[in-house]
Amino acid sequence: MIEVRQFTKCYDDFTAVNSISFDVPAGRVAALVGPNGAGKTTTIRTLCGILSPTAGDLNVAGASLSDDPLAVKRRTAYVPDDPPLFDSLTVDDHLRFVASAYRLTDWEPLAEQLCQRFELTEKRETVASGLSRGMRQKVAIVCAYLRQPNVLLLDEPMTGLDPPSIRRFKETVREQADRGATVLVSSHLLSLVDDICDHLVLMRRGEVLFHGPLEQARQEFGGDSHSLEEVFFRLTSEEDSAG
Repeated sequence: MIEVRQFTKCYDDFTAVNSISFDVPAGRVAALVGPNGAGKTTTIRTLCGILSPTAGDLNVAGASLSDDPLAVKRRTAYVPDDPPLFDSLTVDDHLRFVASAYRLTDWEPLAEQLCQRFELTEKRETVASGLSRGMRQKVAIVCAYLRQPNVLLLDEPMTGLDPPSIRRFKETVREQADRGATVLVSSHLLSLVDDICDHLVLMRRGEVLFHGPLEQARQEFGGDSHSLEEVFFRLTSEEDSAG
């Protein structure tokens, strides 16, 4: 579960995130959406412990980020939009590194299954510098799944993936939630996350405009189409009108 209470993040005189609060229950997939500069990446990078909050309480997978950041990092996996892989290491080296760092046992069968699922089996001895953009993204996703974390934080995870890979990714995201993980997915591809998410956190200019079940957002703001895209434009347009 993710619990955020009055979270603020400032950079000198600039407030990137302004006193936001939201929850994502365990076993749910939440879409974190908003225009450029809304504060989505800052929120995700803070939730996984890369950034420190200026104010507020963030609890991830039953641990407080301020009181026990190491517990949060142990229980959380983060996939950024441009994974920082080790260029001189092979795909298999990355898997072994993750298994060693997180003291995983009997991880090889799951690694083999994930590599087959994401078409990496024939690339396991290829160094990261020799991989395409999409393949690098797949390696990062597989490394995250290998840990079977309590919480998955995915920032534009479909960048560089081809249509078959996007379909597989969407299937596996639902599977992660079905095993009890909390998944937070940030993406500009609203139509692609629309059918895998059951929760919504919509941000704009560092504030949360809506958080809660996606079905509630559809009913209240989705118009005739009930689509996430319609929810997005209605809420952000209302915010523009109010401003």
